[in-house]
Amino acid sequence: MAPKGYFALVLHAHLPFVRHPEHDRFLEEDWYYEALTETYLPLLDVFEGLVRDGIFFRVTMSLTPTLLSMMTDPLLTARYTRYLEERLEALEIEARRTERDSNFRPVVDFYRHRFHRLRQRFVEEDRGDVTQAFRRLMEAGHLEIITCGATHGYFPLLAVNEESLYAQLSMAVRTHQRILGRRPRGIWLPECGYTPGVDRLLAEFGIDFFVLDSHGLLNAEPRPRYGVHRPIRTPAGPAAFGRDYESSKQVWSAEDGYPGDPLYREFYRDAGFDVREPHIQRLLPASIPTFTGLKYHRITGKTDWKEPYHPGWARERAAEHAGHFLSNRQQQIQWLSSFFDRPPVVLAPYDAELFGHWWFEGPQWIDFLMRKMACDQHDIVAITPAEYLDRHGDLQPAAPPECSWGAGGFHEVWLNGSNEWIYPLLHAAAERLSALVQRFPDADGQRRWALDQAARELLLAQSSDWAFIMKTGTAVEYAVRRQKTHLHRFQRLADMAEHHHYDEPYLREVSDRDSLFPDMDYRIFQRSPRL
Repeated sequence: MAPKGYFALVLHAHLPFVRHPEHDRFLEEDWYYEALTETYLPLLDVFEGLVRDGIFFRVTMSLTPTLLSMMTDPLLTARYTRYLEERLEALEIEARRTERDSNFRPVVDFYRHRFHRLRQRFVEEDRGDVTQAFRRLMEAGHLEIITCGATHGYFPLLAVNEESLYAQLSMAVRTHQRILGRRPRGIWLPECGYTPGVDRLLAEFGIDFFVLDSHGLLNAEPRPRYGVHRPIRTPAGPAAFGRDYESSKQVWSAEDGYPGDPLYREFYRDAGFDVREPHIQRLLPASIPTFTGLKYHRITGKTDWKEPYHPGWARERAAEHAGHFLSNRQQQIQWLSSFFDRPPVVLAPYDAELFGHWWFEGPQWIDFLMRKMACDQHDIVAITPAEYLDRHGDLQPAAPPECSWGAGGFHEVWLNGSNEWIYPLLHAAAERLSALVQRFPDADGQRRWALDQAARELLLAQSSDWAFIMKTGTAVEYAVRRQKTHLHRFQRLADMAEHHHYDEPYLREVSDRDSLFPDMDYRIFQRSPRL
């Protein structure tokens, strides 16, 4: 019997490429280690547990090219192993320190078990490469892994140079196929940023679908007859799916959604701030108080007073919230299906790092949700966008407007007084590289080396993360430095290629630091049938 409706969970897993071999420890590299510890590895455990127990589930997940590059980088793999081992050593001392503390000893033991499991999984089972675990889940049909822009460049503001969009897509598809073994059927447009004409480029790369925020689909022309609960067919062919606002808000809102529950783990209280002991201080880069991942308190309330964290209580609450979410989706589907001639689809897209990093119990919530959806009722079936298109490919034609999922729904997060200075520089650099491709279409030797690395530096400079950080005011100095550094490296490398005069030690140093995309071909910055 056909279901009354579909539920499509879409997780956008992304981090900017952060790799600093010139330093033994680097604070911003912890972004990656924290995401592995709290999001990516726990999600893999959840997914594999569902498979082991014979539970039907479907999840769509983007693994961006920069994230895939970090996941397969030997230096970062070795440093993450050290990260885990250092925390295990610190936790052994923490166990002795809290031996007679009935409030905090249980949560210390919880972390000891957790980090032992993480190390076992990463070192022994995954052998340092988690991409292959994701690949196995994809090949078995449980995960639909989609791509993104090569470095998460914000398409609407890069579209001045169409070659930039072509390069972002070309390297994204190459990286996806090289690491995961197949071309992606879908894409998470960086920041859900769409501008008319992007659908034409997506079609050239064989991409069947992408995701828009609610207003991006609702404001399409002509107006979609079924709102966000059925995708539309864009003028060039790829389908656009719209975010269901109701289901999304229940999860991502810290005020009204599940993550703010008093029993859940408090993100901002961490042993790196609370415990002034040498074994904890050794976990802090340059002894700067920061997050260690050892968080001993629950949210409790809106005051500074925080009670000890109880993992068992939080797990029970995650099960309750999964049941509540599913009940609401049942009611929603019941109502929607009365107006539809086919099962509606409720698409719920989130940043993957919400689950585990910001909302520690998020992976448990997904586990409970998928089990309940598979076993407790049959009105709603989990689905991926690709599966939906295979079943219901006849869609209403409509043209989406320019849009994003940022505040205000347009570009103001990535184009404002804090970051507007970057775009003339990015556009000029793209024009210069496109001209160099025309001038040297078959470069080899040192010129090819310099041009390939210049293309890497330009792609890294195009990352939307730097503009986002400048706007939000977190790690601004680092973001500005990264933006300027990549542009400076690009210009110096372009000068070498243009004048045929090379600083080989510099070339080697920069290539070692920014070592992603080993199959780079600088000619992606000029559209050509041979690419």
